[in-house]
Amino acid sequence: MSEITPAAPADADALGALFTAARNAAMPWQADLHTAAEDRRFIGERVMPRCEVLVARRDGEVAGFLALGDDMVEHLYVRPDAQRTGIGSALLAAAKARRPAGLRLWVFQRNEGARAFYAGHGFTELQRTVGAENEEREPDVLLGWAGERP
Repeated sequence: MSEITPAAPADADALGALFTAARNAAMPWQADLHTAAEDRRFIGERVMPRCEVLVARRDGEVAGFLALGDDMVEHLYVRPDAQRTGIGSALLAAAKARRPAGLRLWVFQRNEGARAFYAGHGFTELQRTVGAENEEREPDVLLGWAGERP
């Protein structure tokens, strides 16, 4: 089982490396727009200060993380060798507990694995785009989870 805790500043490099590795594994069709060092800076200098970042640790090592904005899951990545072990589900459950009124997130349309994962957790399609607004210029889809109903 994994332990989920708030990220600490010392986690930034590990989270950046995980971000790079998980994106490369999940989306090999995507062009590398940034170096691994740029990814580490992005996580440490932009994501961590602006989001509530939760870290899943397995045997003391970072295995996944989720960055949560107001009602947006900004990032959810699990180390490739730790995928399909419940870590992503545990991180998403923690996010739902923190935002019981609902969540939204963007995912690339052709990332079928991620889309299936989120559908299995109650997310439904809200909007599709041609990708003109994302850095990758990749068609994406906005998904939403309506939250808990009394």
